[in-house]
Amino acid sequence: MKYLLIILLTVLGMKVKAQKVFSTQYSSDADVKVFVVEYESQADLKVYKVKYDSQAGKNNGRWFFTEYASQAKRKIYFVEYASQADLKIFFVEYDSQAGWRNNSKQYLLY
Repeated sequence: MKYLLIILLTVLGMKVKAQKVFSTQYSSDADVKVFVVEYESQADLKVYKVKYDSQAGKNNGRWFFTEYASQAKRKIYFVEYASQADLKIFFVEYDSQAGWRNNSKQYLLY
């Protein structure tokens, strides 16, 4: 039974997709303030930008940037300084690298 649960969670994990986000022009319009860090080790979340809307879905670091705020699940604002941010992210090159490094911040994107 334990192994069945592990297999089921693994399969479901593979089907998890990206989250739709919209980058706002003003911080007051955003749900979450985001800072892009220079190094992966400084990030709360490693983000991979997906190419298509159809790849969007869950809170796992795979983001699709929408054209309009109404299409997004979360509105984000990119801040200038790390101290202003609710969430620190690092953009990764490959889909498989995306994911949370600091699980305590996951609630920000639910």
